[in-house]
Amino acid sequence: MSEAISIIVFLSVLFFLLGSGIWIGASLLATAVIGMFLFTSTPVGDAMALTIWGDQSSWTLTALPLFIWMGEILYRTKLSETLFRGLAPFMGKLPGGLLHVNVGASAIFAAISGSSAATVATVGKMSIPELSKRKYPEKLIIGTLSGAGTLGLLIPPSISMIIYGVTVNESIAKLFMASMIPGLALAVCFMTYIAIWGLMNKDAVTKTPSLILSEKIKALFDLLPVLMLISGVIGSIYSGIATATEAAALGVLGSIILSIAQGTLSKNSFIESILGAVKTSSMIMFILMGSSFLALTMGFTGIPKALAVTIVNWELSPFSLIAILTIFYILLGMFLDGISSIVLTMAVIEPMVRAAGFDMLWFGVYLMIVVEMAQITPPVGFNLFVLQGMTGRDIGYIAKASMPMFFVMCAFIGILVLIPELATWLPSVL
Repeated sequence: MSEAISIIVFLSVLFFLLGSGIWIGASLLATAVIGMFLFTSTPVGDAMALTIWGDQSSWTLTALPLFIWMGEILYRTKLSETLFRGLAPFMGKLPGGLLHVNVGASAIFAAISGSSAATVATVGKMSIPELSKRKYPEKLIIGTLSGAGTLGLLIPPSISMIIYGVTVNESIAKLFMASMIPGLALAVCFMTYIAIWGLMNKDAVTKTPSLILSEKIKALFDLLPVLMLISGVIGSIYSGIATATEAAALGVLGSIILSIAQGTLSKNSFIESILGAVKTSSMIMFILMGSSFLALTMGFTGIPKALAVTIVNWELSPFSLIAILTIFYILLGMFLDGISSIVLTMAVIEPMVRAAGFDMLWFGVYLMIVVEMAQITPPVGFNLFVLQGMTGRDIGYIAKASMPMFFVMCAFIGILVLIPELATWLPSVL
């Protein structure tokens, strides 16, 4: 009974503060402070200082601002133009034509950014004008870009995956390994949908002229610097040469070199990239501060343990639990961004999932996919907002165009549940 009262108080205070427009980090901290006053006798100031300092001084977290900075640098380069020019000759002949470039370019940029919104913005600023010029259906352009942009949360290095790893105390390197194959498999699922649409609507796609061998080789050379950067960052982690933090530093250095080579690095762009990384990192750290203190407060009240015991007593099958969690995260994602959803729920969900016997690497991959869905569900979908600014269309139109990709992700969750080795095989081998 006491746990039920605590849950009602926590949720009431939290949703009131969030509904008032207060910053998410501040709402989490305020909820934790109120809960600490009401339900424990622990000194609030001491507990807050120790918890926040302990969590924020984690060495693993140093990878976060570095990967964010790498993405900020690359966002200000000619990377979108390079990706489109390099991928178009090879994907234009597939059923669905150049729509596949949205998926391929998003997957590549995701491997050097880690941000879903940045992936959509970078790829979209080149692909939307080019595909519109070639008379591709606008809904397909927007929908494929919106869905493929979510790969930034799954394909390593993923910022959200780093947050998850720190929250549940799992190896970032192993999580990156676990998410690589599912990330590529989801990209293939997106491309399969485009191919099926292309076969059913052959007249709706402008045919791409064939290129001679020398032009295709030139396109490959356009992609070579980007592929080398990806290989350096991800390969150094998978081979065991570097930790995630060291690989992030290598990525920053590589992105600066690439920016210099393209002639896009200036004093202003360099300062803008630093300021952008500082703002994003500060926002995420503030949310993490609030979530870690809220997790501590709830731990004192016994809520996570009580919920975990309750779920175990229900004797749900793994499929039933995953189905319930999927619906829960989809609903939550309609009102919160991905990172907030992760840090807000892990204090309660982690004991429940561990008690059910799930592999936490597999669950991390699953969580990234359901959080990806939050990026394209109204009313709060970051990818929808980015595309609204780029196309001038209203949120309803963009959300409707994104629905097919939402259902593709739902189907992929089913595949991941049926074939968990997609996430667990690579970490066990490496």
